[in-house]
Amino acid sequence: LVDIQKCLRTDDIDEVGDPIHHTFIEMLGNWSLGDYFKKEAIEWSYEFLDKVLGIDINRLYVTCFAGDEDAPKDEFSANVWKSIGIPKEKILFLGKKDNWWGPAGKTGPCGPDTEMHYMLTPKQSSEIWNNVFMEYNKTSDGKFEKLKQHNVDTGMGLERTLAIVNGLEDNYLTELWLPAIKKIEELSNKKYEENLKPFRIIADHVRASIFAIADGIIPSNKQQGYILRRLIRRSAVQAKNLGVDPKKLDEIANVFIEIMSPVYPELVKNNILLDEIQRFEKTLDKGLKEFKK
Repeated sequence: LVDIQKCLRTDDIDEVGDPIHHTFIEMLGNWSLGDYFKKEAIEWSYEFLDKVLGIDINRLYVTCFAGDEDAPKDEFSANVWKSIGIPKEKILFLGKKDNWWGPAGKTGPCGPDTEMHYMLTPKQSSEIWNNVFMEYNKTSDGKFEKLKQHNVDTGMGLERTLAIVNGLEDNYLTELWLPAIKKIEELSNKKYEENLKPFRIIADHVRASIFAIADGIIPSNKQQGYILRRLIRRSAVQAKNLGVDPKKLDEIANVFIEIMSPVYPELVKNNILLDEIQRFEKTLDKGLKEFKK
């Protein structure tokens, strides 16, 4: 639900409609709760990218925390990267905005992270992995105290990784998204490359919706039901703007069900999505007429 909420917010869709926080089936990762820390996490990250995925390590850059008044520069992580073969010139130090996580609220566990960026082209990179090192606790008076137990939170995007492995610059061109993108092209008679934002919003929100529905959420005006309703309705508005009958979103949902039901058998055909769209259409038509006036 947290990821659905993030997907809903307008500021989580960038200028070309790419969800900065993808829906809930995208994130991979592992946790260490006091079991291992920086050295092991970095070495295992590198081993997986190099030995298992077989990506071109020469295209890999890493970033570490630059340090500030709250915590020192993360030289330890940088030295681990150097020890496993990352050249010094490919290790960059950045501040809190880029290389620090948390706390989730005003107080709580937090710490520096180290991120791995893969150069897709000489001018474009994609973050393929990050290791968050939660070694501090932010107190109510704004101080950063060392935690007795140091923890690791790994973040790795499934679709970003898939795109990199396949040599693609766009997550939405992987086999997890492309059939839906093609379906939207067919329904709208428009090209994805010329309509990135609406295509991505429709695909992302429809997929999020069918997973939420499979998890038992029903569109409503309260709590998670309201989030689901907003996702469906935003998809309907974008579809209408493309000249697509919003009821056709059901066909896009079926594409995702076909792709993902072998792994997620709970994704089965249902009428909840279509029913919600039909309820919304009357409101949408009336509202758009008023808006045009």
